[in-house]
Amino acid sequence: MFSVGDYVVYGSNGVCRITKVGPMDLPGVSKDKIYYTMTPCYIRDSSLFTPVDNDRVVIRPVMTKDEAENFVESIKDIDGITIKEEKRRELEYKEAVLSCDPEILVGIIKTIYERMAARIAEGKKVTSSDSKYFHIAEDSLYGELAISLGMEKDQVKDYIHEQFEAIGA
Repeated sequence: MFSVGDYVVYGSNGVCRITKVGPMDLPGVSKDKIYYTMTPCYIRDSSLFTPVDNDRVVIRPVMTKDEAENFVESIKDIDGITIKEEKRRELEYKEAVLSCDPEILVGIIKTIYERMAARIAEGKKVTSSDSKYFHIAEDSLYGELAISLGMEKDQVKDYIHEQFEAIGA
């Protein structure tokens, strides 16, 4: 169970901070059920509520600073994802994003980046689906790493590139 003040990754909402754990103070809501009240870190003036025992949406702690630093070092070794059926490409992107797994997010980013580069080289446009899921995956991954590493989200991409340059990758 999470505590007030904890940072968590909560499904497609990204990184949230737990602000309350307890019954909801709303009419018609059972006082027997315990909820997390969360504030998304990158969505202003918003609160989210989910039962503590919710098993339909991924909720997990953000990486620690050490875990994030080690993860960034491992990015070069993470492979892109394999799309088995072209017709299922967008569905596989969506499932991967909803997993909230940083390794899978890196796999999506690498896969879509290579696909976008190939399409541009062929004189084709980037598909809206590729563009959409590329940005969702980056936003989710960089949001978590920013909290873990104590930096602004827009600094994370440069931080990752600097780490690769430092090791000559």
